[in-house]
Amino acid sequence: MTSLPMFNAEVFNSINQKGLIFFVRNNLLSDSDRAFKHISDFMLALILTLVLSPFLFGLYAWVWIATDGKPIFRQKRIGQDGQVFKIYKFRTMRADAAEQLDKILAEDPDAREEWERDRKLKNDPRITRIGQFLRRTSLDELPQLINVLRGQMSLVGPRPIIEEEIVAYGEYIDYYQQVRPGITGLWQVSGRNELSYAERVQLDVWYVRNWSLELDLIILTKTFVAVLLRKGSY
Repeated sequence: MTSLPMFNAEVFNSINQKGLIFFVRNNLLSDSDRAFKHISDFMLALILTLVLSPFLFGLYAWVWIATDGKPIFRQKRIGQDGQVFKIYKFRTMRADAAEQLDKILAEDPDAREEWERDRKLKNDPRITRIGQFLRRTSLDELPQLINVLRGQMSLVGPRPIIEEEIVAYGEYIDYYQQVRPGITGLWQVSGRNELSYAERVQLDVWYVRNWSLELDLIILTKTFVAVLLRKGSY
């Protein structure tokens, strides 16, 4: 494996001052750790899918009615080793979301600056009413259990990115591509959308270098609490 850059200590320490980082020592760059994590992910995702199946079918029907029969959103994301896969989510945006985004960015300089910085818009007019609820509760992410069962994602890992975001990772992109992206991750329980993109990248790097099963369990627990409190979500 080629030598990877260290994470940015200055950015990392600024996040840590908020008391959100868990100091566990291990790393996810070894083949044995990745294999163990993959098996654990698959077993837990299978259990969750079976237990939540009635709830998932209910959500599917609700979104199906609200979106005129188009409840599942699919989008290409970058996965482990740079492989492209299609991520699954419950649809939260209007059908013409792509065209609307181009119009918004062309007409609103502040929105364009926010999008270029964070790849998100805090007040996004493309999101439907049911989509707002799904996003604030993070329930739109549940179909990604299928991605985990297919071996494309992990329950916990770096946030899955699109091709245009690779440049934002800069020299740290190799960390991202060493592992499977996750349904949830360290940045989601450390402020979510309140964090800058640079802080998200450093959290991803730290997670890959310091992974442990204990850390994954802590993040999953904190994700449940963050969803209940809806903190930092939009």
